[in-house]
Amino acid sequence: MNFHLSNMPERTAKPRTNGITMVMDKGNGLEGVKDFLSVAAPYVDIVKLGFGTAYVTDHLREKIDLYRSYGIPVYFGGTLFEAFLVRNQFDDYLSVVKEFGIEYVEVSDGSITIPHIEKCGYIEKMAQHVTVLSEVGSKDAAHIIPPYKWIELMRAELEAGSTYVIAEAREAGNVGIYRGSGEVREGLVQEILTQIPAEQILWEAPQKAQQVYFMELLGSNVNLGNIAPTDVIPLETLRVGLRSDTFHLYLDKGNKETVQTDI
Repeated sequence: MNFHLSNMPERTAKPRTNGITMVMDKGNGLEGVKDFLSVAAPYVDIVKLGFGTAYVTDHLREKIDLYRSYGIPVYFGGTLFEAFLVRNQFDDYLSVVKEFGIEYVEVSDGSITIPHIEKCGYIEKMAQHVTVLSEVGSKDAAHIIPPYKWIELMRAELEAGSTYVIAEAREAGNVGIYRGSGEVREGLVQEILTQIPAEQILWEAPQKAQQVYFMELLGSNVNLGNIAPTDVIPLETLRVGLRSDTFHLYLDKGNKETVQTDI
């Protein structure tokens, strides 16, 4: 940090296992990535090349290598996994992962229907070689999954070998754990937390109000995902109480009182 402030929350250090910030790259160019990493790299833990953008991105290998040069792992969006799977090309997907040196994969079923035992089989198979993030929840806003089912699915996927389960929200933050307005389905979130350890959940939270909700609920070191590159520094200020929304979360009682000076 550039200077000292007292009463700051203790952030986990990289490489983090909790307090993770997962960034969604939806097609940034190499120069844009370089500029982004020059200021934000210390606060980025994982980068997802959103949905199927890896298929159409020029200079893909150079882009992955650029992130890797900063010690930041990259993985392909779950939609790309589903695109291979629905075409009966699972082995081809594994070959692509190996070809590009990808160390993380996302297993999801947000756009297609996969029998859950089959999904867990893919998780188990890939977890022998890479770190698996598996996504729970549908991209279809009309498909409401009851809390007990979220818990059942998350537990099974962690047991199958997922390191983290991702709570689906899409890049807009308006499905899954959120209502169409972006409002958190608080009852669902809190019920999930009665059974699934918070440190094993990556909450997709692209909107500021959603990020603030999870910090108020779980603290500075909550795992958050689908963060836009331009929001990484603002998110870190939220995490450490240097933005009005979380300013008072980490101050002791004495410092919460109004401070008057002669300046």
